[in-house]
Amino acid sequence: MQEPSVSKPKIGISACLLGAPVRYNAGHKESRWCSRILVEHFEFVPVCPEVAIGLGTPREPIRLVGDKDHTQAVGTVHPDINVTAPLAAYGEQMAGELTDLCGYIFMQKSPSCGLERVKIYRDNGAPQREGGRGIYAQAFCARHPDLPVEEEGRLCDPVLRENFLVRVGAYAQWQALLAGGLTPRALMEFHSRFKYQLMANHPLQYKVLGKLLGSMGRGDAEQVGPRYFSELMQALKRCATRGTHSNVLQHISGYLKRDIDAQDKQELQQLINQYREGIVPLVVPMTLLKHLFRIHPDPYIAQQTYLQPHPENLSLRNAI
Repeated sequence: MQEPSVSKPKIGISACLLGAPVRYNAGHKESRWCSRILVEHFEFVPVCPEVAIGLGTPREPIRLVGDKDHTQAVGTVHPDINVTAPLAAYGEQMAGELTDLCGYIFMQKSPSCGLERVKIYRDNGAPQREGGRGIYAQAFCARHPDLPVEEEGRLCDPVLRENFLVRVGAYAQWQALLAGGLTPRALMEFHSRFKYQLMANHPLQYKVLGKLLGSMGRGDAEQVGPRYFSELMQALKRCATRGTHSNVLQHISGYLKRDIDAQDKQELQQLINQYREGIVPLVVPMTLLKHLFRIHPDPYIAQQTYLQPHPENLSLRNAI
C-alpha cells in the first residue's frame, strides 16, 4: 500500500534564484542551496515580478530613484519608463493569492525584490547613502508582516540561515494550528512546544507571551491568537547566541538528572561548555542530548520544537 504523500511547506522565491533566465540580461542567479538542497524539503513558488508585469528578457534594467519614503522604479536609460505602479500592484495581487506560504526568499539588491539596502539614485545619477526596499517586495511584505522573509545573499551566513528556517517552521506549525481550529487549549499547547526555542531566541518573551495567554478567557482565542503569533514571530527574528543556546541545553539536561549516571552528566556538561566556548558546534551537545532522551524518554521534552525545528539532514546546526 502506498504511503500518503505529505505536503511540503511552501516558500515563495525570486524565480532567478531557481535558475530561471528572467533577469534583465536574460541570465539568472541560481542559488544551488535553494535549487538542489532546500527543494527536497520545501515546495518553491517562483515569482519574477518584472517579467510578470510585461517586461521582456533581455530588457533595459530598472533602478530606484527618489528618496527612501518615495521611491520610483524607472528605466536606467529611459527614465520615462516608470514601472512603480505595476510592480506595487503585482505585489498586492500576489500577497492576496499566496496566502499559504511559510516564507519567502528574495533576490538581494533588486529594485523590485530587494529587501534592504537596495541602491536609490538621485536625479543626477549618484547613489544615495541610505538604501531602500524593492517595490514588489515592499508591497508584498506590507500585507504579510509576520511572514519569514530573507534575502538569498544573507542566507550564506549559517546563523541567519538557521534562524530563517526556524521561523519558517514556526509559521508552518501556526498554519496547521489555524487549520485545526484556534482554541485556548491549542494556543497554550503551541506556546508550550516553543518554550525552549523562545528561550534560545528571546528569553524574556517566553514569559511575556505566557502572561498574554494566561490572561485569555474562554472565548478570547480568536482575538489573542493573532497578537500572540505576531509577537512570537518578532521574538524569533532575534538570532540565538552560543550563550542562550547553552542556557537552553542546561535547562533541558536537567530533565535527565535522575536518569543518567555521573559519567554521562560530566560528558554532557563538558560538551555544553565546549559549545559555549566555541570549540564545537551546536550539533555536538545536541546529538548527545537526543541520544540520552532516546534511552530515557520524557514526554514534555519530546514535544519541544527546539530539538528539531527544521529538517535534520539540512545539518544547519553543524555550522553554528
